[in-house]
Amino acid sequence: MSKITLSIIKADVGSVGGHIKPSEEMIQEVKKYVKNKGKNILIDYYVGHTGDDIAILSTHRKGVLNPQVHKLCWDAFLAATKIAKKQGLYGAGQDLLKSSFSGNVKGMGPAVAEMEIEERPAEPFLFFAADKTEPGAFNLPLYLSFCDPMYTAGFVLSPVLKKGFRFVIMDVAYTKADKIIELNAPEEIYDIAALLRDNGRFVVESIWSRATGEQVVSASTTRLHNIAGKYVGKDDPVMLVRTQKNFPATGEILSPYTIGHYVSGFMRGSHAGPLMPVKRNSTISYFDGPPVISCLAFSVKNGKLTGPADVFDHPYWDYVREKVARKAEEIRRQGFFGQAMLPMTELEYTGVMDTLKKLEKRFTIRKK
Repeated sequence: MSKITLSIIKADVGSVGGHIKPSEEMIQEVKKYVKNKGKNILIDYYVGHTGDDIAILSTHRKGVLNPQVHKLCWDAFLAATKIAKKQGLYGAGQDLLKSSFSGNVKGMGPAVAEMEIEERPAEPFLFFAADKTEPGAFNLPLYLSFCDPMYTAGFVLSPVLKKGFRFVIMDVAYTKADKIIELNAPEEIYDIAALLRDNGRFVVESIWSRATGEQVVSASTTRLHNIAGKYVGKDDPVMLVRTQKNFPATGEILSPYTIGHYVSGFMRGSHAGPLMPVKRNSTISYFDGPPVISCLAFSVKNGKLTGPADVFDHPYWDYVREKVARKAEEIRRQGFFGQAMLPMTELEYTGVMDTLKKLEKRFTIRKK
């Protein structure tokens, strides 16, 4: 059986009423464009949105970073940008940071997650899309699902899962090239933890089964301020995760999202807030947040998609959302003080640095 490629490309190219949601006309334009122009490129596709970001999930046989697939999505976002400008929407074309297409969209603004796979007889996978946060938001959930038997019982019950996984972790602060390290779980879980605790610098790019050699996870690593050199919006990452059989079960992948762990993002991308699991096509509301994540489950056969099933559309997750809302309110009561706002290493791309430069000139050394 020939390999297929799963691709997610997502971008914020305009929103109604601020950073809330793309217009229905923009969504329909992307769907129409992909349907008409992707006939000889894609096998199947799905278009949706999380917050103000439009995401295109596609299947094809052209491999990762394929120029045809990436240009198709880039041009679809350009078409949606035209609609956004015509409607006077906020942030039209915001994530399209380059003026012209240059082979693939990696490093051009949109978030990208792709993997080329040999389809199993049954091939379930999860499509995660986050808004108002950064790629490091996936660090804790991935650590717990792929290292911790308290979250993944399969490490105790499955001899295949017990062989562990290989993490490919990227240092996103290094901008000259992709700087990565490969670490094995379970032997090196403390080293993995030491890196992944720093959400702003070290992020998971991919995870691979040590038992079968297959790729299980592909996550976007784009940091927009590293491309633009200034704050232009939060990175809003995406992720693909294959599940079941020789990989963690769907429920084991989802279980860490009950925590509502604190991540970077929220208002102006400059605050800490809990990550809220939301239903598909949810909007953004409170304090340009809270940071949200949606997850859709699909099955794929010969490249044809069945689904999606919205895994966060269940009464249990209403209970989680209520808990996360309380966590969001608690940290917001602290305003911009202390841990409620991000450290200076993240704020150095914002206007606060201009204030600090001006104030530095007014400091004096007091004589003894």
